[in-house]
Amino acid sequence: MTSNTKSEAEKLDLASVDISAEKQTELLRLFPEARTEGGKIDFDMLKRALGEAIDAGKERYGLTWPGKADCFKTIQTSSMATLRPAPDESVNFNSTENLIIEGDNLEVLKLLQKSYLGKIKMIYIDPPYNTGKDFIYPDNFSENLQTYLEYTGQSDAEGRKFGTNPETDGRFHSKWLNMMYPRLYLARNLLREDGVVFVSIDEKELNSLCRILDETFGEENRVGIICWKNVTDNNPTLITPDNEFIVCYARSKEAQPQSWTSRFSSGKELLQLEYERLKSEGLSVEQIQAQIREFISDNEESVGFLSRYKFVDADGVYTGSESVHNPRAGGYDFEILHPDTGKPMRKPANGYRFPETTFRKMEKDGIILYGEDEKRIVKIKKYLSEYEDSLRSVITLDGRLGSYELKRLFPDAGSIFTNPKPSELIESLVSFVTDDNSIILDFFAGSGSTAHAVLELNQKTQSKRTFILVQLPEPCEGDSGAAKLGFATIADITKERVRRVIAALSEKTKKKVTNLFSGTKSDGATETDLGFRVFKLAQSNFKAWDSTSAKDTDALGEQLALHIAHVQKGRTADDILYEILLKSGFPLTASVEKIQLAGKDVCSVAGGALFICLERELTLEAIRAMAEKKPERVVCLDEGFAGNDQLKTNTVQTFKTKGVVFRTV
Repeated sequence: MTSNTKSEAEKLDLASVDISAEKQTELLRLFPEARTEGGKIDFDMLKRALGEAIDAGKERYGLTWPGKADCFKTIQTSSMATLRPAPDESVNFNSTENLIIEGDNLEVLKLLQKSYLGKIKMIYIDPPYNTGKDFIYPDNFSENLQTYLEYTGQSDAEGRKFGTNPETDGRFHSKWLNMMYPRLYLARNLLREDGVVFVSIDEKELNSLCRILDETFGEENRVGIICWKNVTDNNPTLITPDNEFIVCYARSKEAQPQSWTSRFSSGKELLQLEYERLKSEGLSVEQIQAQIREFISDNEESVGFLSRYKFVDADGVYTGSESVHNPRAGGYDFEILHPDTGKPMRKPANGYRFPETTFRKMEKDGIILYGEDEKRIVKIKKYLSEYEDSLRSVITLDGRLGSYELKRLFPDAGSIFTNPKPSELIESLVSFVTDDNSIILDFFAGSGSTAHAVLELNQKTQSKRTFILVQLPEPCEGDSGAAKLGFATIADITKERVRRVIAALSEKTKKKVTNLFSGTKSDGATETDLGFRVFKLAQSNFKAWDSTSAKDTDALGEQLALHIAHVQKGRTADDILYEILLKSGFPLTASVEKIQLAGKDVCSVAGGALFICLERELTLEAIRAMAEKKPERVVCLDEGFAGNDQLKTNTVQTFKTKGVVFRTV
């Protein structure tokens, strides 16, 4: 072996993604001429490369506030935390793709950067509205893992108290902005190129929210603002509010379709289910039509504008309101004869929007409606099963529905959560912008309305959307209904609500259900994912070298001891496994198969892409057995070599020969 052969095993990086380093790398890739000899950025050269694109003025349009510079320090500080699995608090832990993470969402967003970068299709959050009573992180100390550990009583240091943000505070708006900015910045990284974020807010911070989203996402990616008309406030002011807002931005507006449409709506579901029920009773088409019209009359508010679907034929419920008009002058011009009178039908003013060949096919398919005589313009049948809605700028939905949902799930609880969002509201948004295999993230999870929405929609549409919820274990007040029921934290409410939703949906799957979109029957054995894995934010399982510690002999001895037994006490093999998964860039739901090679336990991740061996006594035979399988990467514990430098050197060379990336931790 030559002296310059690399024989030391590289360490697995236990820190979250270095955001500033990633940005610097990308900038130097685009502008290599700006690289200095030390690998830094020469801003004078960068300015010359960009030419007139540089704005050198001191006065410019933008939003600033006390603490904004510190926001970037917060963003750029890597996290050394981990997420510990809690199978006992989960449902179907080993098979589900859904996640509920208990912890500070800033730290969690940092930890998800490696594994979920560019994988999230939709983010929905309902953050504090900054009403003066909302829970807000303080801005008088650095927000990091230690902050969280002190807050949750997991640290021996002096406990921190997070509290409200009263309007009398001189930095009322600044505190809210300091909380929101880093989280939105990091959240954007997780979105797919065609990803979308929805943020609920009221008028108090609407302007500030739009400004920071303009900055983090780009004003050109603002999709719009939805006005949610919910319920009249019972405390009248000069202008009594009866609406909130949902602000929508895209990761890239150019990557979005021309319009967002959905084949799902609650009104459609109600009407379709009623039709299927009547059809199953063996009624005639005429009888079904009469019953459908009566149903619409009795449920006009629930069915909404789908009330026009009041006709029935052998193929289903339909409306005859589909227009044949061309929207502008210059449409197709041809003659249509009324089947009864034989006379030419009246033509649209701008002509037909399709050629005659298309019309003749529709005529043959039996979807043309002629009316009583030739004085009318023909229309097209549009079946309820084909209905697609578009996302509109005004949504009318009673805001009290969220509380009613919780009362149904917790009938003896009274009020356990203030102003939860109705799952129907979120379900509607999800149905418009996601596909069947999308991941939906909510990092202000609250009572768990987003999970409720995804689970309900999955069952209704037989789809496989998954959710990731993040919720701080904020204590429930001692005299609250939640505390009286035994809930210690808001995160406990989140988990229990989702458990109860799953239990209710599981009961439904035991019965026969109708797939509304294919018209086929299912025996209830669907592939709907009814479960979730719980993970909890904690300090890393591995003791890190403390470069700030004293340099005396005893202190250095303690630090060196970390290389001998550097796993935290009380941590399990699964704790270590999931930290390595996360820090290696694999999702927390990656498949893990436990195998034996040369008498040693090995975890094979994602079909053998990664091998993780947590054995404390490794052998050369086990190393060679892993190398023969040719995984992309292998991670072993430092302790596994038990000070055997020769074995470690041979291990490095064995994996190198097979082209396997090897790391120790």
